[in-house]
Amino acid sequence: MDKSTLNFLKTNACKVRIAVIEGTFNAGCGHPGGSLSAADMITYLYFNEMKVFPNNPNADDRDRFVLSKGHAAPALYGALALKGFFSNDEIKTLRKVGSILQGHPSMKYTPGVDISTGSLGQGVSCAVGLALAGKLDK
Repeated sequence: MDKSTLNFLKTNACKVRIAVIEGTFNAGCGHPGGSLSAADMITYLYFNEMKVFPNNPNADDRDRFVLSKGHAAPALYGALALKGFFSNDEIKTLRKVGSILQGHPSMKYTPGVDISTGSLGQGVSCAVGLALAGKLDK
């Protein structure tokens, strides 16, 4: 990986961490530790590996991301906002009534979330189901 890509990823990972702190602070609750520990991995995937489309979050040919530890949603939300799925201003509404950003990822409310998660360990079964569905749909 070249130096400019590495610097880009480091900068974005810092922005995701800031979103985690800003969101959980404004919510007055949440799981900042688990979210901060996932920031580098999520940033790398969303900004270096995954094919996702903020202007078409449900595109058939997109890559899917399953956050098994749903309580780390603030890190996912930070990356999604930075990628352009929704405004960064939404981060301040984390866990508020009517917000698109709840305590765990919700595919019903949050653009860019591929699967609603929360219970630890459910991610593998969800990912297998998504992969099988993709294979059946060709």
